[in-house]
Amino acid sequence: MPIFFNTETNEFHLQSKNVSYIFSVLSNNQLGHLYYGKRIRHRNSFSHLARRQARGYTPAVYEGDHEFSLDLIMQEFPSYGTTDYREPVFQILQENGSRITNFEYKTHRIYQGKPKLDGLPATYVESDEEATTVEVDLEDEVIQAKITLLYTIYEDLDVITRSAKFSNLGKDTLQLTRALSASVDLRDSNFEMMQLSGAWIRERHLKVRKLERGLQGISSTRGASSSQHNPFLALKRPETTEHSGEVYGFSLVYSGNFLAQIEVDHYDVSRVTMGINPFDFNWKLESGESFQTPEVLMVYSTDGLNGMSTTFHTLFRKRLVRGEWRDKVRPVLINNWEATYFDFNEGKIIQIAEESKKLGVELFVLDDGWFGKRDDDTTSLGDWFSDKRKLPNGVEGLAKKIAQLGLQFGLWFEPEMVSKESELYKTHPDWIIQVPDRRISHGRNQYVLDFSKQEVVNHIYDKMATILKNGPISYVKWDMNRNMTEIGSLHFPADRQMEVGHRYILGVYNLYERLTRDFPHVLFESCAGGGNRFDPGMLYYAPQAWTSDNSDAIERLKIQYGTSLIYPLSTMGAHVSAVPNHQVGRITDIQTRANVAFFGVYGYELDVTQLSNQEKEVMKEQIEFYKNHRNILMFGTFYRLQNPFEGDGNFTCWMVVSEDKKEAIVGYYRVLARPNPGYRHVLLKGLDPDTEYTIEGHSETYYGDELLNVGLLLDKEYSGAERSENRLKGDFKSRIYKISSLI
Repeated sequence: MPIFFNTETNEFHLQSKNVSYIFSVLSNNQLGHLYYGKRIRHRNSFSHLARRQARGYTPAVYEGDHEFSLDLIMQEFPSYGTTDYREPVFQILQENGSRITNFEYKTHRIYQGKPKLDGLPATYVESDEEATTVEVDLEDEVIQAKITLLYTIYEDLDVITRSAKFSNLGKDTLQLTRALSASVDLRDSNFEMMQLSGAWIRERHLKVRKLERGLQGISSTRGASSSQHNPFLALKRPETTEHSGEVYGFSLVYSGNFLAQIEVDHYDVSRVTMGINPFDFNWKLESGESFQTPEVLMVYSTDGLNGMSTTFHTLFRKRLVRGEWRDKVRPVLINNWEATYFDFNEGKIIQIAEESKKLGVELFVLDDGWFGKRDDDTTSLGDWFSDKRKLPNGVEGLAKKIAQLGLQFGLWFEPEMVSKESELYKTHPDWIIQVPDRRISHGRNQYVLDFSKQEVVNHIYDKMATILKNGPISYVKWDMNRNMTEIGSLHFPADRQMEVGHRYILGVYNLYERLTRDFPHVLFESCAGGGNRFDPGMLYYAPQAWTSDNSDAIERLKIQYGTSLIYPLSTMGAHVSAVPNHQVGRITDIQTRANVAFFGVYGYELDVTQLSNQEKEVMKEQIEFYKNHRNILMFGTFYRLQNPFEGDGNFTCWMVVSEDKKEAIVGYYRVLARPNPGYRHVLLKGLDPDTEYTIEGHSETYYGDELLNVGLLLDKEYSGAERSENRLKGDFKSRIYKISSLI
């Protein structure tokens, strides 16, 4: 069993192939933390790892024992107010006004397998032998409440998952004012914190900062995980690189307001906490009720950032994403949005679909504008019925015509939103997130439906299910184009208004769960104005996400590079769009646009009827290349080789390697041309050092050890003297290198 319990010393040791995590029951019956890091051997006692020493001006728990102060002890699930002054994981307001608690260890259960979390997305197992779980019960006898801490360790993946369940066993009402999911105290602060931050159309840029004493962290208060900060952080040693060194990664399986925080105390202990953002949160816990927190995923690696990423990629692909599409390659799609925006009719759509079919496209996606009277973004959200002016045969009739062409058909929805100019709003103005007697802000002329109310969720389910039943629809793009403001509900009492943000996300999960259950053949892609809600919680229901509304190839280098720190290529929607690019106005050649988009779930966002014959031929070749290699591009092992966030950012390089190491594809990108440049090479990763490889377009062969240690000599750049067309000449250029074993 990968979880040991030392009965004499009350110590828990979670152990996988490469990782150990150890905590114990302290002398006050609370839980203390001892170690998290590289695997160590199990022994009958780890008490020698505890640090105890009396310190001046430090309050102690027990009279006469000056060493036992929670201000000095590494803890497992800390509270505030009984000698620990650091920010706690939880806080409970009681009817007498007290916030002081004393949750003591009562019992535990160790078993193989992993339980589901009620109403929440979480990682899973397909057989109980994959993982082992320990549930630890802590009880406070004064307030008659219980906290159940849930730990699961995946033996082969070096992943630990954590969450907590709060239960009110007494008669008095309790108020959870803070209910994070996990806390880890690390022994020192010699780390750099890495986060993925940005904004709309520049999501998940990699940011690095040195830890300092005090608080540092990221969060969202937008009602979504947000494009400003992803619910992920990593702590790496200063000397850690992409491929060597120690790193801890933390990710929250949640799509709403979150907090990911590190507090470095006066003795340089680093406390990592993560969970639902306590700002603007309160949960009323009546007698007999429970509250389950979202799941935190913890990954430790000594193989650098790429080692951490590989673990997260495998976990997300195999034990977070579910359903028919988890292990299937995705169809090459074309989306009409940038081709037509709202201005289309059935004839125009059929024309684009017919031409796309000739070029090898497999899936046509009809975007915004097919419903109600939707001619612009001011009307009709919530009215999920066909606009017969544009589609005289309805969306169902169009779907059948698309199917007759030999294409799959996909459809855009924005189920969480409503326009004031809509039948739904006129019938149910009380169905939006709002506060009485206050002005309601808008975004994109739309308002957020109150998904904390089950009746609203049921209504939207019925509308979407009717459309999905009546037409041959195999794909849904689920959009969400504004964040919450004036958060409140007309359907909950005053003392539950601070629950609305979390209840809303539970409503979104409920709708997703019902639709994915009832329409298992449909491929769902989550979208939130691009990557505004690209998080593990969404991937549980939708196996891919629209990475960013910014489809410019050069901007996508940073976006996709940063996203890959935790998310696999099979989750990243990546398309070739028209030029000049609609987000930044840049013109890049169609080959570079494709060379970036290949490393994701591939598609197009343009009007193929406006392409030249030469561009169409190139597009056919691109689609054929992707189809021939999409299995490795989606499910191979991904390696980041050159970081666009370092130096001047002029070069990016990455590669993907098949599981058997017989194939690899390298993508190399140069932003701006430079006069008379030197030679460039890059050290490859993941290949078999003893295998002889060919590189497409090269007459020589190379052994793996040469490519790993000497490197791949990249295509010669234009020096200003040659006239060869084979040189990398001009701005925004790229190359794809196809590597294959001789055997």
